[in-house]
Formats: sequence, C-alpha cells, structure tokens
Amino acid sequence: MASKNRRKFLIQSSSILIAAGTISKHAGAAPMTTAKEVIADHENRIKPLEIVTGDVWWTANVTGKDEDFAAKEKAQNTLDAALSDPLRFSKIKAVRAAGVADPSEKRQIELLYLQSLEKQVDPKLLEKITAKANSIEKAFNVYRAKVGGVELADSKIRERLKESKSSDERKAVWEASKGVGASVESDLKELVRLRNESAKNLGFPDYHVMMLALNEQNQSDVIALFDELDSLTRKPFEELKSTIDTALARQCGISVDELRPWHYHDPFFQETPAVFDANLDEPYAKADILKLCREFYAGIGLPIEDVIARSDLYEKPGKSPHAFCIDVNRMGDVRVLANIVNNEYWMGTMLHELGHAVYSSRNIPKSVPYILRGEAHILATEGVAMQFEQFSKDADWLAAMGVKVENPKAYDEAGSKAKRGHLLIFSRWCQVMLRFEKAMYADPSQDLNKLWWDLVEKYQGLKRPEGRNQPDYGAKIHIVSSPAYYHNYMMGQLFASQVHHTICREVLGGVSPAKASYVGNPKVGQFMVEKVFAPGRSLSWKELAQFATGEPLSAKAFAADFKGD
Repeated sequence: MASKNRRKFLIQSSSILIAAGTISKHAGAAPMTTAKEVIADHENRIKPLEIVTGDVWWTANVTGKDEDFAAKEKAQNTLDAALSDPLRFSKIKAVRAAGVADPSEKRQIELLYLQSLEKQVDPKLLEKITAKANSIEKAFNVYRAKVGGVELADSKIRERLKESKSSDERKAVWEASKGVGASVESDLKELVRLRNESAKNLGFPDYHVMMLALNEQNQSDVIALFDELDSLTRKPFEELKSTIDTALARQCGISVDELRPWHYHDPFFQETPAVFDANLDEPYAKADILKLCREFYAGIGLPIEDVIARSDLYEKPGKSPHAFCIDVNRMGDVRVLANIVNNEYWMGTMLHELGHAVYSSRNIPKSVPYILRGEAHILATEGVAMQFEQFSKDADWLAAMGVKVENPKAYDEAGSKAKRGHLLIFSRWCQVMLRFEKAMYADPSQDLNKLWWDLVEKYQGLKRPEGRNQPDYGAKIHIVSSPAYYHNYMMGQLFASQVHHTICREVLGGVSPAKASYVGNPKVGQFMVEKVFAPGRSLSWKELAQFATGEPLSAKAFAADFKGD
C-alpha cells in the first residue's frame, strides 16, 4: 500500500499531467488524427490517473478513514474530468468513424470510446454522482449491525444465522443486518436519479440500459437469457427448496409455513443453507486457509505469493466487511481485500478472489497493450473466480490438499448437494438482482420495497415478513458500488462451467467434471493462461468463449452441472 506522502505525490503528479494536457491543447497542438496518437494520449494522460484512482480506492476501503475517502473521491473526479474532455472524445469518435485497419488498434479505440462515452455529461453531474456513491460506500464500510446493544461483524451475522435455533434471535440478527438499507435509502434514491440523468443526457432511456451497452451487452438479450435460465432452473430449484425448507423447519422446531427469510442462513439466501448431513465448515476450523490457497495455485502453475504479500486479509474496524480483488496498475500490482474466518465460506471466497488475481496483468503478457491488458469482460473474470471457488465444498480436493476430513463419504455427499444447491440458489438470486435493478432504473418512483419483495417471492420462493416496509434492497452494496453488474455473475457461472468442462475433456483426459480437482496439475494453469488469460481484452466476451471452449457461451454445461450429469 502506498504511503500518504506517496498518494499525495501521485495525485499532484496526475493534476500536473492534466494541466500539461490543457496547456498543450491551448498552445495550438496539432489535432490527433490516427489511432496510434489517440492510444498514446491515453497512456500518457489517462493511465497515470487510473493507477492513482485504483491505489486510493484500495486505501479507503482498507482504512475507512474520512481523509482516505476524500482522496478516493478527488482521484475519481480527476479521472472523470480527463475522460470527459470533449476534444479528446471528438478525436476518439473521429478515428472510430474513419475505421482502423489494425485489429489491435481498432479494439483499443472501441474500448476507449465505450469508456469515455459515459463521461460525456456535465462535469458537475459526474462529481455529484461520485460524491453520492462515495458517501454511501463509506456508510457501508463503517456500518455494523447491533443486536442487544452489541455490534456484530459480518462474519458473526453469518455465524448466528447459521447456528442459532431461535427464530426470534435469527429475526433480530437478520433485521439488524438490513439496517444499513434504511441509513442509505434517501442517498441511494438520489444516486439512482443522478445516474439516470447522466444516461438520458447521453440518449439512453435509463442508466441500466446504458451500463449494459457500455459493457457490450444488450438488455433485451440478457433478459432473454435469464428468461431461459428461469425456465431451466425453476422446477429443480423448487424441489431443492422443498428439501431445504423441511430441514430448516426441523432445525428450528417450527412448521414449514413459519419459515421466513431469517431462517435461510445467508442474509440474502444467495448461499446454500447448511442442512446436509456433514458440517462443511469442520475441515477448515483448524486449517490454514492462506496456506491452502498458496499451495493450490502454485500447484497448478499460477503462484500467488506476491498477491498475498500486498493484500489485507483480516477483519478490523472501518475496513470494508466484504471481499474484492483489484489490479492497480495492469503491471502486476494485484491485491485482495478479505476478512478471513476459518470456515468453508471464506475458503471459497479466497479461492474466488485469488481466481480474479490470477486472471490479471500478472498472467496477461506485458506485450499486450495497456488498454487491452485486463480481463476480456467482467463476466469472464467472475467466471474464472467461480471456477476455482467450487473446490471448497469438494472432499476429493480437500484430500488432495492434505486436509483431514472425518467422514469423507458423508462430506462428499453433502458437498455435492451443496454445490448443486449453490448453482440453483445463486441462479435464482441473480434473477432478483438483475430484474430489480432493471425495474428500479426504468421507474425509480415506484414502491421499491414492494418491488424487491415481489421479486424475492417470485424467484427465490421466500415469504416476505408480515408488515415489514423497509428498504431491504438498499442493504446490498452492489447496487451502489457495482451497478448493473450482478447479471455478470450468472453469465460468469455459465462461462465457468463451460471452461471447466473443456479442461476436463481436453486437459484431464475426460475425467468427470464432478470429480476433477486440478490439484498439482500445472497443465491446468497453462490452459488457463493460453486460452483464457493471454488474449486480455483483445477479444470480446463472446469471442473469448468461442476461443477458449470452441463453442459460443451457453447454458449447456451449467445445466449438466446442476443436474449432476
């Protein structure tokens, strides 16, 4: 992490770069007319600002300090100001319209166009959006649920929801975990309004439509895919949930009809409740989760020692209670923020975040131009993270990693059910997030509390708490920090399944996808580097799926995974 003086120097240097660019412009510099000149300008003027922004964003989330969030906001505003420069954008548009012969340069120009288009609005509006989002993110970082006057860290909330047999205690903990929603509700509604204003100023009907377009997706196509997934998963999900409901009701000594959202172990029912015969947390109670991660990734030829050295991995006051991975400079400075606890959830989370880390500039060749030196698409990096995350529930993987499991057969059966359950449950949860954000941005004036619970009931089968009228949607940080993003997790899962099946077929000699562990096989890492990581952003997400697996992205492999084929 950079020191305060280092961060100050970086921000001052970035301001000088902007000033220099302005002076050059007004001094009558010849207009840029070629793709090479536009690309060079980006690397000289925008790249340093992107690095500063990533560095201070990291620091703010680690410390939660007012001054670090102020630095984060200032850096974002400086970057936005550079990206919104109308003269720069006019040159990008002109080059794009004229056509670019070189495929690499053409791809870079297209990505610069999409990145800059969002910023072509009143700079004051961009600053308002940044300030509002920054304020809400800070509220999330410092919020801690209180039950009976005692503050609970996020890990303790999950622990209570998993272990308590008291419906009253579960309800109190669950409601406390949602309290952040009420505290940010008015600011979040204002943020939605501001985001929509920016989108409409650019000719889009709303912010959700715009964000998908900027990420090379079409809202209608995405909805059609999710309609297909809804049909594919509805019946098996309902059957699974019936089994889960029976077990949860038995655990808490109530009837199935009395089950409410606080009985499902996870605050949003996006994870599989621990209702199967084996305790999936037990093998990790005394395990060294970081050591397992080190050895696993090193064994497949994707070592992550340097990432761990730069990371911040345990709970502390003010720090973001969530987990993420950031590539600060696209030159290998990759970091993970986490809050590790010894359980299966955090084993999976660390495999996930380090999956992002290996799909980064650490394994994308330095010969790939800066603009293209990143993941092909957010769905691709989420897919890779999910591909590796799956092993935390796998008895064969644990055995291969040298972790003792008391009853391997029971653990394997429970883990298989949990993995299948995760695919179905997470799929239904993604339906809620996609459709809520789409509807919220389309009509922010509607009753959002009702909209949220209507969707939760329809796609997750949960009963809304009687008489509750609270902004529970506001307790999901992604709506603030990663807007119009969540559908990419589901599309990433499709990508993960497809790549995993390809590896089983082409690298592991036809082993069953349900039994493959990757442990100690560097050919897996070689495949990932050559077929997934190396192209960077030179390929679109559609092209990458075809390049890596030989087929367009589809739900075929995903369906086989949750059906157990």
